[in-house]
Amino acid sequence: MEEGEDLNANLVRFSSTGGIGKHTNEEVDVILVGVSGLGSVVIDGEKHGLAAGELVFVPKGVSREIQSASEDFAYLSIHRRRGPIRLGDKAHRRVREVRAGESDGGGE
Repeated sequence: MEEGEDLNANLVRFSSTGGIGKHTNEEVDVILVGVSGLGSVVIDGEKHGLAAGELVFVPKGVSREIQSASEDFAYLSIHRRRGPIRLGDKAHRRVREVRAGESDGGGE
C-alpha cells in the first residue's frame, strides 16, 4: 500500500465528559465521520448530532466545538494535510481544559 501525502485522517476518542472546546480552524475544511457512540458538533452555533456512520462537514473559517454524549464516542477527522500541530495552540489548550471538566467560556 502506498502512503499518500495529501490527506490526514485521525481517530479521536472521548469519554462521556470529553470534547474539544470552541475554536476556529482557518487552514482546512474538515470532514468528521462518526465511528462509535454519540456526540455533537456545534458549527457556528448550530448543533449537529454525530453517530456511527454519520458525516459532518466543517468548512474552514467557522467556529466549531465537539462534545461526547456517550462513554464510547469516537470519530474520524479527515482533512487536507497541513503543518505539524503546535501544542501551544489555543484549541489544544481548550481540549485539555474540557477534559479537565472546565466549561467553555466561548472565547476563541
